[in-house]
Amino acid sequence: MNDIEVGVMRLPHGKDLPLPSYQSASAAGLDLVAAVPPAAPVTITPGARALVPTGIAIALTDGYEAQVRPRSGLAARHGLTVLNTPGTIDADYRGEIQVLLINLGEEPVTITRGMRIAQMVIAPIVRVRTLEVASLDNTRRGRGGFGSTGS
Repeated sequence: MNDIEVGVMRLPHGKDLPLPSYQSASAAGLDLVAAVPPAAPVTITPGARALVPTGIAIALTDGYEAQVRPRSGLAARHGLTVLNTPGTIDADYRGEIQVLLINLGEEPVTITRGMRIAQMVIAPIVRVRTLEVASLDNTRRGRGGFGSTGS
């Protein structure tokens, strides 16, 4: 396991909230919490979406990205997920991390201050050089599209 340091800056509206943290020794993702005002929770009705602030900004090292992913418990219990999953935070982004949630469930879900709303996974990236070619090598799958490898 490789440890890297990631600078985390609390923004004024997140000053009393916990920093992202792992919930178990083997967890891959750090939990992100909602930095909505205490007196103004956000209710997401079925089929609706909301951009939820986290109250933090981060400084990643070049060669890494942060992926914002759904929390399985929220998805299973409420049908709440991250719309652009995984959301990518590039190493040169310094703005607030916000989470685009969508309610795919049947009941409204209320997001309250400090609620764990998503997880953030820090991952190394590989940059490629694209090279235009006249043809591609053949494979067993070939041009088979969706569902071509079986059910």
